[in-house]
Amino acid sequence: FPLSARIEELDEDSWDSSISINLTSHQRMLSACIPFLKLGVDPAVVFIASKNVPAPGPGASSYSVAKAGMTQLARVAALELAGDGIRVNTLHPDAVFDTAIWTDEVLEKRARHYGLSVQEYKTKNLLKTEVCSDDVAELVCALAGSLFARTTGAQIPVDGGNDRVI
Repeated sequence: FPLSARIEELDEDSWDSSISINLTSHQRMLSACIPFLKLGVDPAVVFIASKNVPAPGPGASSYSVAKAGMTQLARVAALELAGDGIRVNTLHPDAVFDTAIWTDEVLEKRARHYGLSVQEYKTKNLLKTEVCSDDVAELVCALAGSLFARTTGAQIPVDGGNDRVI
């Protein structure tokens, strides 16, 4: 789990690592896949960005910048690849708590930071619901399928309703 660091405290290696993992790797993968996507039937790409794109938080500059860059990459890809029938869309999930990065220790620390219980922290959205990996996966499948066959360039939140985004 990336450590929070204010801009002036962020070391170069942490910045470079976040950009490499959260942006550069996606550009390289997309670039390598484009020739195969052009041969596909109803090809679709779905990027997983973050609610940090529309609603960044202090201490998350490298992650937020990388995910914003990924979102721009997806937008440009939607423009460039539409002529080949390739759809490119982006999801912006809030924290997905049933993943390995959210250990009990991390959850307790983050909840304490906001003065909340762990359960309150996990459901701190307008719908008071926890966003799970299945929620994100189901939307990825929908975006890649026929239901969204006429959609490209979309950015969709998966966040239970974030009052900083709406």
